[in-house]
Amino acid sequence: MPPQLGKLLVLIGLGLALLGGIIWLGGGSWLSWFGRLPGDIRIERPGFRFYLPLASMLLVSLLLSAVLWLWRRL
Repeated sequence: MPPQLGKLLVLIGLGLALLGGIIWLGGGSWLSWFGRLPGDIRIERPGFRFYLPLASMLLVSLLLSAVLWLWRRL
C-alpha cells in the first residue's frame, strides 16, 4: 500500500472525529439544514416514509472531490 493512502485515512479519521465531537457537544445546530435542501426528496404518508437526500449527497460529493483534488495537488 502506498504511504499516501495511510496519511489520507488518518486525516479522514481525524476530520470525522472532530466533526463528531462538535456535533456531540451540541454545536450541531449549524448543521440542521443538512438533509433538508431543496433537492432532497421526502415523502411521508401514514404507514410509509421515503427519503432520498439527493441534493445533500451531491453537496457531499462535490466537497469530497474538491478535498481530494487539493490533496493530489499538494
